[in-house]
Amino acid sequence: MTLTSYTVKKILHKLVNGEDYRIEVVTLLDSQFLQYAIDFFKKVIDAKLRSEDIDTDWYKKEFLHEGLSTEDIAINSGLNKKTIANMYNSARREIVLSAADEHYEELSSMLETLVANDGELELTLTIKMNQVSVDLTLSESLIVINTLAVKRAAIRGGLWSTAGKRVETPLMVMLCKIYDVSEDYFHTTDQQDIGDFSRETDFYLMDSDNNEYKCEVKLMGKGNPESADAVIARDSSVFIADKLSETNKRQLDSLGVQWIELRSQNGYKKFQTVLENLNVPHVDHSDNNISNIIDSLFDE
Repeated sequence: MTLTSYTVKKILHKLVNGEDYRIEVVTLLDSQFLQYAIDFFKKVIDAKLRSEDIDTDWYKKEFLHEGLSTEDIAINSGLNKKTIANMYNSARREIVLSAADEHYEELSSMLETLVANDGELELTLTIKMNQVSVDLTLSESLIVINTLAVKRAAIRGGLWSTAGKRVETPLMVMLCKIYDVSEDYFHTTDQQDIGDFSRETDFYLMDSDNNEYKCEVKLMGKGNPESADAVIARDSSVFIADKLSETNKRQLDSLGVQWIELRSQNGYKKFQTVLENLNVPHVDHSDNNISNIIDSLFDE
């Protein structure tokens, strides 16, 4: 799953202009989900047409077979891999296959009971493609609807997480460029997890004596109680957020952490105060055309 550079650039424009960036992520979520839904309906109609025996569980045969990826099998069963990993402390293929099969059987049994107990409800989902159509029963329709709901939740979680990670470093570089901070006074470091898996990138400002100051970026909503905890855990000197509650601000002040609230009045301009407090060499160019700076950053 990728977050396009075009979307990242639009998010940066909104952040420095004190606007809400979330609509960009929501729009990307809608487009990815709707495209998935269209592709999924095409697979459903194709699978239903290939079903030779009306009594055969065509959905399980076509959408839970071992030839699919573990991610697809999990989603099609009504779960996702992250949930399975949390349940079983593992997302190995055999674990995913077993969990997906077990959950699908439970889901099917539950749907049969619901349909039997609510005989007043009738629903037929008709899917047409190239003049060919198939009808899904109530229970089949509910399985398909449930799968789409699980997939949207999975896309949503991935996109919000990816948005934060993709924007953090470009945002810090852009702020440095606004105030002409030389590349001699900032740098990034990739944090390595077990097996040399790069988990995230830390951003550092440096003063004239080569003292390093770790910067933390969290594009969170107002009042997130974990904000100060993240700063404590990562020993950060600078904290930049989309919105901060008064409690957040008091926590950060008590820790001696420089903070910036992008959605507040003059938002990003407080970065100059941070640079002054940390003795990071810079030039006051806060009145520059921010849109041009963002565009030039992406050109580079």
